[in-house]
Order: sequence, then structure tokens, then C-alpha cells
Amino acid sequence: MIRYNLRCERDHAFESWFQSSSAYETQEKRKLVNCPVCGSAKVERAIMAPQIVSKKGRDVPVQAPVAAAPTTDATSPASTPLMMAQERELRAKLKELRDHIVKNADNVGERFPNEARKMHYGDIEHRPIYGEASPEEARSLIEEGVEVSPLPVLPDDRN
Repeated sequence: MIRYNLRCERDHAFESWFQSSSAYETQEKRKLVNCPVCGSAKVERAIMAPQIVSKKGRDVPVQAPVAAAPTTDATSPASTPLMMAQERELRAKLKELRDHIVKNADNVGERFPNEARKMHYGDIEHRPIYGEASPEEARSLIEEGVEVSPLPVLPDDRN
């Protein structure tokens, strides 16, 4: 897993986790990486310091040379807690959404693409479902006009 610091065209800063750098690049090209504040899909990676695990097993931030405009103490500390609060609120809302879907929909697992198609074409009765689909399967469903949405995955879900 890779955590990237990201920034949208409106200068909103946020972070997101990806399975690999190529997974990020693929999602970015398909406009699947969106700003949680304004929804913009024009997102780019921001400069970030790498984390190195020390011999004692703790993450040690590496100081990276970064040129930045000087900040005053009045503006700098307020932005970090605010972003952390916004991120916590967003994650809580995404978790609430996931919990609602899991509680109120049928998990059809790997049968999801077939079940979604059957409902779309009227072969079976419509009902709320969720499951698994590869990026290619999801793209194919969307091209056919089948309404699908990715289920939000949070970093805590992978631990």
C-alpha cells in the first residue's frame, strides 16, 4: 500500500491510499481520483516526505528538501487540525455509507457483473446488491449503461 498526499486544482490538500503507484496512475487517468472537498478530478500528487522504518520498527519521517513560502504561526497550525477534522468527518461519512449498503443490500460477490446486467435488462427483479468486479468488468457495465458505483474502501478496511 502507498499513501499519497494529493492536491486538487482548487488547492485542497488530502491524502489517499493506493495498492501501488501504477494503481494510482490508472485511477487518475480514468478520473476516479476525486477531491473529497470539491469533487474535482483534476488531482496531482503533492510533495511528501518518505517514511522509513527504523531498526526498532517505528516509522521515522525523512526530511526532504522542499522549497516553500514562509508561513506565520497564525496560519500554519490551524490548517493541520482543520484538515484532520475534515478527513475524520469524511471517513466517518464514507464508513456510514458502506455500513448502510452492507446492511441493506445483498452481497453477490463475484457474480456482481452478471447480476447487475440481469437486473438492467429486466431478466430478474431489481434489488440493491453489491459485490466484486474487475476494473474491466466495471468499465464494460458502465459502457452498457448499467448504473454502478464503487464502494468506498478506507485504509482501516485493509488492516
